[in-house]
Amino acid sequence: MSEAMMRESEAPELQPTKLSVLETLRLVRKSYVNPLEHAQELQSRFGNAVMQKFFRITFVNLYGADAHRLALVNTGQVFSNKKAWDQIIGRIFPNGLMLRDGDDHRYHRRLMQTGFKVEAMRRYMLEMGPQVQKAVAEWPVSSGGPMLAFPTFKKMTLDLAATIFLGMDLGKEANRINNAFETTVAASMPLLPLAIPGTLLWRGIRARNYMCEYFQRELPSKREGSGTDMFSLLCKATDEEGNQYTDQEVIDHMIFLMMAAHDTTTSTLTSMTYGLARNPQWQQRLLDEVNGLGVDQLRYEDLERMHQTEWVMKEALRMYPPLSTLPKFNLKAFEFEGLKVPVGAMVATYPIHTHYMEEYWSEPKKFDPLRFSEERMEHKRHPYCWVPFSGGAHMCIGLHFAIMQVKLVMFEMLRRYQWSIKDGYEMPVQQSPISKPRDGLPVYFELRD
Repeated sequence: MSEAMMRESEAPELQPTKLSVLETLRLVRKSYVNPLEHAQELQSRFGNAVMQKFFRITFVNLYGADAHRLALVNTGQVFSNKKAWDQIIGRIFPNGLMLRDGDDHRYHRRLMQTGFKVEAMRRYMLEMGPQVQKAVAEWPVSSGGPMLAFPTFKKMTLDLAATIFLGMDLGKEANRINNAFETTVAASMPLLPLAIPGTLLWRGIRARNYMCEYFQRELPSKREGSGTDMFSLLCKATDEEGNQYTDQEVIDHMIFLMMAAHDTTTSTLTSMTYGLARNPQWQQRLLDEVNGLGVDQLRYEDLERMHQTEWVMKEALRMYPPLSTLPKFNLKAFEFEGLKVPVGAMVATYPIHTHYMEEYWSEPKKFDPLRFSEERMEHKRHPYCWVPFSGGAHMCIGLHFAIMQVKLVMFEMLRRYQWSIKDGYEMPVQQSPISKPRDGLPVYFELRD
């Protein structure tokens, strides 16, 4: 027997925590309401590996950057994304890229990369620029009272996703599709996982069915046309042997891409707007940066010059990662920090917890974009201490598209407005299933001189 096998066989098995029924229910509720505090409480009480059993299901929470490295690098294919996410959002977003494993995931990701190559990104940039400029120019200034930032960003990013991913103006369908996405995302983590009439999951499934019908109607023209939008590209993408996505695969990918593209970007823009409202000195720094570009319309080659804007984005993603939790299902037993975790558990790592660990971040509760500067580079203290885009094989495929879109919107916002929030205001954050303000984030905008 090898030394590694001996070490594994000799490791004590992780044991479930011994909590009362009432305390267990309190912690379950807290995991929905405030994943950060939930993770901090469990880690402080039980350490970096915590097992809990609910009926026949075993849950294991792993904390710290090493836990992310273990789960995201996934040496030996110990963990399954599909078996975890299928149990959470499988009825709402089946067969999305995040819900695939191994060779199947690599095959679908490789085909999808067509829509994220540099030439496609440059084209998206040209298409989005005038649309963003027009949308931002129509926002109300302070005389009209505060603007709710989250729904405003959400409408804009959905419109952009429709242009870039669908190649169409949603027109009268826009509100219904937006509501459908809202409903499906809300239904992705229901407290009552039953699809009976009137429940959240039931409404989510109905909303998904509507979107499937919508995309199905558009498929023939996309297959036959010469469009360069993502929908058209997926319809025509082929592998080395000439195989294409089936109709249902295209529909599944489009629904998931549309959700991921506009919901996560909305979350990021909202938290950036809040951070800049609370720290007006950073608004001024970013304004100086965009003015220093010397252009009236942002170009693709200007993106890499917006260093400080990227620091602010990274800090917002550190403090408010769109996904607070990354679940996996372990197909094999594994060892973590000297403890053996048996096969067949829902294993979760927590970006939001790692992003607030003093081990990696100085004053983690403080908004401090300089921590991402070349002089400090706190995010390099461990390769997996900053993971808002996941990592490993499942690193967000739209990472560069998201950064491009955020910088484009910030460029237009900063040049046109200065913005603020009421004195003493603190954004009430809903961290699950996606980070967003419970009150929509009321912000006061004023035109710059």
